[in-house]
Amino acid sequence: MSSRKIVKKAGQQASAIEEKVAGALLDLEMTSKDLSAELKTLYISAVKEVILKDKRSALCIFVPFNMHSRFKTIQSRLIRELEKKFNDKHVLFFAQRTVLSKSYKRKSKGQPRPRSRTLTAVHGAILEDICYPTQIVGKRTICKIDGKKLLKVYLDPKDAKDVDDKLKTFGSVYKALTNKVVEFMFPPTEVDAEARAVLSA
Repeated sequence: MSSRKIVKKAGQQASAIEEKVAGALLDLEMTSKDLSAELKTLYISAVKEVILKDKRSALCIFVPFNMHSRFKTIQSRLIRELEKKFNDKHVLFFAQRTVLSKSYKRKSKGQPRPRSRTLTAVHGAILEDICYPTQIVGKRTICKIDGKKLLKVYLDPKDAKDVDDKLKTFGSVYKALTNKVVEFMFPPTEVDAEARAVLSA
């Protein structure tokens, strides 16, 4: 029965972790009064498990792009329930997106490549998905002496209590999905600025 909560491309078989997540979603659909109605018409398309440095792991759950907005309406509640079922894992949701190569225009007889399908746009959307529903309030790119770049992403400090323990998870998952290094943090507060001023005095 759990197979109806995950839909793979023709010929592809669901992995063991995908079956487990699909089963957990079906269980919530059957037992959760809070989520049942919304989950009845929703399903996922893939699950990727990312191993973290602290030996925990993160479940990256991919959903069909046309269902993503509906998942977002219940995402906070859904993540809480799934993290109870997978108590040693963090749970993250992503829309299933496809990057179109630069040769798309030639293959499609002059039709321009949609901007939302470029590598830059897809990586930007993944960045937003990782921390949702927490909002990104700022970004800063650091260029190191060796030529490498580090992107610092500042999150809304009002959600600090909810996601502070997930900041390193966000960075590890983004690196696994895009091969880019990002550091997630909260903007420095006035208290932090005063403390730094005292130390440098």
